[in-house]
Amino acid sequence: MLRPEQRSKLDQSNDTDFYSFPRFVTHVDEGFIDQLTNLYRQRLQPQTRILDLMSSWVSHLPDDLEFAHVEGHGMNGEELAKNPQLNHYFIQNLNLNPKFPLEDHTFDAVLIAVSVQYLQYPEAIFTEIQRILKPEGIVIVSFSNRMFYQKAIAAWRDGTELSRIQQVKSYFQSVPGFSQPEVIAKTSPLPSFLQMLGVIATDPFYAVIASKKVK
Repeated sequence: MLRPEQRSKLDQSNDTDFYSFPRFVTHVDEGFIDQLTNLYRQRLQPQTRILDLMSSWVSHLPDDLEFAHVEGHGMNGEELAKNPQLNHYFIQNLNLNPKFPLEDHTFDAVLIAVSVQYLQYPEAIFTEIQRILKPEGIVIVSFSNRMFYQKAIAAWRDGTELSRIQQVKSYFQSVPGFSQPEVIAKTSPLPSFLQMLGVIATDPFYAVIASKKVK
């Protein structure tokens, strides 16, 4: 699906070192976060089991929904320990070991927020996602146009916003058993006179959503 050179990163050092110190910041603006939380509110069901993959100190889940269990995953223990919405978490470099320490068919939803661009072997990760999902379980992959440029894979760095949508769709399509991916794309380009005044546009919001088919 991806050629070897498309999986490469400008910074080839171990990801564990890059994420060894916590970053207690949000990597997208409030407009993006509000749209993501609203999407979760619309698509996630209460009292279900959620896997927040590639998470950090915030999960952006709606406070008015109560879940049976929220499992977190990430690369920095300090960030994950600060996340009040996680019931449990594990630390793992998915680019070195894509196998989740989770049982088959045990989660109702998997979330990947603004992190999919760092996966070097996405087909392996999406195979694992399909494995641990219950039938009809949902996957929501959200992203904008921001990234740690040195750690994003070349296929993402060199792409356009449209090609990145297609790229995430192809991740789902590479694994048998997912539904046809649905795309949500919301951008708010500024009028040229506002750009001349230095007004900054809000972050574009993209989400690709699919579910596990019932056999």
